[in-house]
Amino acid sequence: MGRIAGAWLQICASEPGLNEPTTKMTNISTQTELESRIAQREAVVAVVGLGYVGLPLATVFASGGFDVIGIDTDPGRVAAINSGVSYIQDVPSALLADLTGDEKNAESASGNLSATTDYAAIADTDVVLICVPTPLGKTRDPDLSYIVSAANSISHHLHKSMLVVLESTTYPGSTEELVLPNLLKHAPENFSVGAEFHLAFSPERVDPGQGKWTIVNTPKVIGGVTQACTNVALALYSSVVDKVIPASSPKTAEMVKLLENTFRAANIALVNEMAIICDRLGVDVWEVIDAASTKPFGFMPFYPGPGLGGHCIPVDPQYLAWKMRTMDYTARFIQLAEEINFGMPKFVVDKVSGALNGHAKPLKGSKVLVLGVSYKSDVADLRESPALDVIHVLTSKGADVAFHDPYFDHVDVEEVSLDRTELTSEALNRADCVVVTAGHSVYDWQWIADNTRLLVDTRNATSGIGPTDCEIHRL
Repeated sequence: MGRIAGAWLQICASEPGLNEPTTKMTNISTQTELESRIAQREAVVAVVGLGYVGLPLATVFASGGFDVIGIDTDPGRVAAINSGVSYIQDVPSALLADLTGDEKNAESASGNLSATTDYAAIADTDVVLICVPTPLGKTRDPDLSYIVSAANSISHHLHKSMLVVLESTTYPGSTEELVLPNLLKHAPENFSVGAEFHLAFSPERVDPGQGKWTIVNTPKVIGGVTQACTNVALALYSSVVDKVIPASSPKTAEMVKLLENTFRAANIALVNEMAIICDRLGVDVWEVIDAASTKPFGFMPFYPGPGLGGHCIPVDPQYLAWKMRTMDYTARFIQLAEEINFGMPKFVVDKVSGALNGHAKPLKGSKVLVLGVSYKSDVADLRESPALDVIHVLTSKGADVAFHDPYFDHVDVEEVSLDRTELTSEALNRADCVVVTAGHSVYDWQWIADNTRLLVDTRNATSGIGPTDCEIHRL
C-alpha cells in the first residue's frame, strides 16, 4: 500500500464520518503515483497516430528511457516501425532500428519501442498521447472525426492514474468539449478528470526539414483541465524536453498554437501581397526584404513563395475562423490572408505566361518543367503543397507539364498523374520554361541556370549564382 493511501486510511479510521475529501485524496494519490512512475521511467507511453508528429514524438520518449507503444490504423506503418524502417524524413531508420530492437541490432538496441494496430494495448499504458490528423474538409471546415474516433477507442481502456494528452491541432475548447466527454463514454461511474485520471493539451511545434529546433529543445506549452492534470503533464514532458511552459487551461494552450500559425499565415500573406505589388512596380521584392531586415527592431522577415503549404499554416487558422463562425463572428483578417495565399499559384502561372509571351510563346502547348513539388525546401512532404496547385493551373491552361523532385517519384494532381522526369541538361534545354517551386539545397542552381533558357524562380533559389545566359524572372 502506498504512503499516501495508507495515510488516508488512517485519517478515515480516526474520523469515521469523514468522507468528503475522498476525491481530493484520490487526486493526490493518483497524481503522486503517476509522477513517481514518470520520474523512474517506469511509465509506459502510448502514442496514437504515427505520422509526422506521432512517430518523432514516440522516438523522443523511447530515447528518453520510456517503454513506448505506437498505435496506428495503418498496418503498413506498424510493420515498417517494427522492422526498424522509417517513413518520416526527420526520423532516421538507424535510430528506429535501435529503438525497436530489430534482429540486426539485437545487441545494441534498446527494444523499448513497438507498434500495433490494436487499441487494447492502451490497457497496459500509463500515458496516451493523441497525435491523429486534423484536416480540413472540402468546405474548409474542420474534420474532427479522427480525434473523436481516437478518444472513443481510448475510452474502452481508460483506467485510474492515466494521463491523456491531445497534441493534434484543433479549435480552442476541443480538449474539454470533444475529447473529455468521449473519453468518459465507457469509464466507470464517478470517474473524474483531475482525480482518477488526467487530461491535458500540448500543441506540437515540429518544423520539418531543419535540424536546429527539435522536440527536445523547443519549449513545450502544456495546459491541463485541472491543476493536477497540468502538473502531471509537466512532469511527463520535462523528462524529455528542455523547457516546459504551463498554460492556465487547455483552451489557452490550444489558442497558443493557433496564434502562432495564424501569425505566420498572415505575415506570409502580407509578404506575398508585397511580392505582387513589387512586381507591378518593377521592384525586386527580395532586395526590399533584405534591406528591411537590417532594421534591428520592429521588423521580422517573411518571404514570398508560390503559395502556402504544409499541414499546419494553411490549416490551423481555419480552425479558429470556423470556431468564430459558430459564434457569429467573421475572422476577416484570416479570410483575407487565405485569399491572398491561395491566389499565389495563379499569380505564379501568370508570371510564367508573361515570361513565355516575351518570347512569342503561348502558355498552351509550352513545355514547363516544375522543380520541387514539396511544400517547402528540403522536406519530403506534399501536404497542401502550393506546387501542386501551380501544376494544376498550368495543366488546366494547356501547358505540357513535367516535374522533378528528389523526394518524389510520382505525383497526382486532380485528374493529372505525373512520373518524375530525370533532371538532365537535355530535359532543361527541352523545357520552354523552368519553374522553381521548392528550392531544395541538393540542386545545383548554377548548373540548372546554365542549361535553361527561361526560368521563373518563386523561392529566390538562384539569387547567389554567377553570370548566366538564362533569363530569370523572380517574384
